[in-house]
Amino acid sequence: MSLHLEHLNPEQLAAVTLPDEHALILAGAGSGKTRVLTTRIAWLIKGGRTTPARLLAVTFTNKAAREMLTRITAMLPANPRGMWIGTFHGLCNRMLRAHHREAGLPAAFQILDSQDQLALVKRLAKSLNMDEERFAPRELSWFINANKEEGVRARDVSVTDENTRRMADFYAAYDEQCQREGVVDFPELLVRSYELLKRNEILREHYAQRFQHILVDEFQDTNRLQYRWLKLFGVSGARYFCVGDDDQSIYTFRGAHVGNMADFEREFKVGTVIRLEQNYRSHGNILDAANALIANNRNRLGKNLWTAAGKGEPVRVFEAESDTDEARWIVDEAQALVRDGTSLSQMAVLYRSNAQSRVLEHTLFSRGVSYRVYGGLRFFERAEIKHALAYLRLVAMPDDDNAFLRVANFPPRGIGARSIEQLQDAARQAGSSLLAAAAGSKAAAFRTLIETLRQETQGLPLKEVVEHVVARSGLIEHYKTEREGADRVSNLEELVNAAATFSDEEREVESGEAADPLTAFLTHAALEAGEHQAGEGADALQMMSVHSAKGLEFDAVFISGMEEGLFPHEQSVSERDGLEEERRLAYVAITRARQRLYLSHAQTRMLHGQTRYNVPSRFLEELPQSLLKWLTPRFSRQKAFAPDFSRQTRTTIPSRSTMNREVGGFRIGQNVVHAKFGSGVIIDAEGQGGDARVQVNFGSHGVKWLAVSMAKLQAA
Repeated sequence: MSLHLEHLNPEQLAAVTLPDEHALILAGAGSGKTRVLTTRIAWLIKGGRTTPARLLAVTFTNKAAREMLTRITAMLPANPRGMWIGTFHGLCNRMLRAHHREAGLPAAFQILDSQDQLALVKRLAKSLNMDEERFAPRELSWFINANKEEGVRARDVSVTDENTRRMADFYAAYDEQCQREGVVDFPELLVRSYELLKRNEILREHYAQRFQHILVDEFQDTNRLQYRWLKLFGVSGARYFCVGDDDQSIYTFRGAHVGNMADFEREFKVGTVIRLEQNYRSHGNILDAANALIANNRNRLGKNLWTAAGKGEPVRVFEAESDTDEARWIVDEAQALVRDGTSLSQMAVLYRSNAQSRVLEHTLFSRGVSYRVYGGLRFFERAEIKHALAYLRLVAMPDDDNAFLRVANFPPRGIGARSIEQLQDAARQAGSSLLAAAAGSKAAAFRTLIETLRQETQGLPLKEVVEHVVARSGLIEHYKTEREGADRVSNLEELVNAAATFSDEEREVESGEAADPLTAFLTHAALEAGEHQAGEGADALQMMSVHSAKGLEFDAVFISGMEEGLFPHEQSVSERDGLEEERRLAYVAITRARQRLYLSHAQTRMLHGQTRYNVPSRFLEELPQSLLKWLTPRFSRQKAFAPDFSRQTRTTIPSRSTMNREVGGFRIGQNVVHAKFGSGVIIDAEGQGGDARVQVNFGSHGVKWLAVSMAKLQAA
């Protein structure tokens, strides 16, 4: 079987045929990294430089591992038996199975998935009388996993307060319970394997002698413990071949440490760093935009993508008046592309926050355009939305038993399965609904909550009804305790936006004139949650978050919501290196496009239940204007970054230097609230001390200069 080395470009060939030495391969987006990695493995084996049994290849997903094995097998005359290739968890599991006694595990130990782990945590917390309000089970699971992923055992947890001490004690009790039951969670696989090799010198030496070549895919996504685990195999001279792209490191929230790449280069005295910069995916203008954007990040290992495919189309930029207008424009453009011969399945709409999908979904649904939400659920199918709708259904119709069963104990309030069974029996005997039968039971407090919500929302506008019920249900507080609960909170806030924009026309069309607003809105939600999403394999527009888009590519890509506070996300500005990760996210989004790239932003957007007046993203300014084609009619190159107050909702794109300038405690681009004029965004500032003043766009109240010392401004 041929390795087809003649089809490799010079840099790929150099990487594949490197002599036995440590190497770092900086593989840019679309540069053929998987091809290089698999061909390298086949080259080592076929050339007699090593045997399959002396290779360890690590990647991050089972799908990637299977693809690697398939490609390697196709290049070799025989099946490469004995080679260890798989994910970190898969390889650690293999090692622990082989050495279960040394690891202190039963031969048939079982692995807990996330749901199994949560169930065990709940059971243990109940037996230890842990207060669920103070120590939510999901928070306890997150605490345990976060520490394990850093290689920190319960005894080594840094205790700074009483809450941390209680959680560390629970962590210890949890580990003891897992040991008694002969089970391990996913993080335990890695930490137990690391500890086994660390303390058992004989085993460590055995594997270090066995594995001559350690090959790592997606190295930028490794966490600190994974890197420490990999280093244990190097004590007897193994050679490391690490492939990754520091510009695509976007999983810090999962523990990924992009610094591992620079640490590897330094600690292993890596003499060869090969940059794979030729891109086989995107046209030149798209790559030039990506290169210009990511160049603003500091401490990069550095590379510059290029292509032989030509410059292609300019990057198109559209400014919408509102998020609704933005969605309409995206759908219009998608339909135009279909007429020109591009299939829907080769188009993707990317967004920074999952909550953005609702307006887009509504427009697609209204226009009859097939779509599919990739890697997630449609808006009205998401669990947090279904929970909120169940509360609203009980407010509208207290006899709705399905809604009662969904949220009577969510967030948890001590109403267990046995209590529900007893309540169902009582309701059956009385011929009543579950809520009516709840008086005098453990669910009495829940019944009181629903009755109170009904009273408090009588006569309120629809938006205020939804806002009040979501706030008083406890859902937001519950999700704030989750490790990745911010997205769920944003979705709940987007539900309030949906109610605020639910029109009388939609109400009459979907529910008839007689329906009250809440009932009409619930009907609307049920209709949009129906089977409108395209099935697997159907030609459909792909919708997804930027994180979900990693590793995918499309002929045409729309990146929506390019606004300060959204992309980059408002939280990133205050976090260490947060802005750089946001820029890497934007880089990943841009490099998903093969032929056409569209960037859009809206002057106004409903966020967190309020209309926001937006400054376009600083990332738009970081793109060379020569690459861009502005589609907004009144825009010209000269006016793109100049003030224009011909319309009251107009904002400008401040430069980075002005964006970061503070005057009197305020900065350009900041959302503020004024006692008289309401919400606005600062678009200019000047002066210092008592002479400082800011210019604020208050939307319908116009643009106003205000002296900071006199203005009653507050950060939004």
